[in-house]
Amino acid sequence: MRHPLGPEPPEEQAIEDTIPICPICLRPIPPDAKQSLHHLTPKLKGGKGGPVVLVHQICHNEIHATLSEAELAREYNTPEALRAHPRLAKFIAWVRKRPPTFHSKTPKRLRKRK
Repeated sequence: MRHPLGPEPPEEQAIEDTIPICPICLRPIPPDAKQSLHHLTPKLKGGKGGPVVLVHQICHNEIHATLSEAELAREYNTPEALRAHPRLAKFIAWVRKRPPTFHSKTPKRLRKRK
């Protein structure tokens, strides 16, 4: 963003530089965006106290609508693995076209019960 009076003051630039990036969709997470922490290994599967990542709420909803806790613990416990999942990759391609503050409801269950 350009400052109307020339270069941005250092404090404004510092604020922009600290906006986190969602490790799922790779879009910025501005302070006014719905957001949450995602446990890379689900708490119920031994991830309590383990690593967490800040993600958009819509990305978090999609992760849990797509994958079971067991799948998350076993195969999809890194942002890279999550981004590589075919359904999540399709979602990411779709959501990347939306503004960083975009949010919509996610259908309750997208994954098939086994």
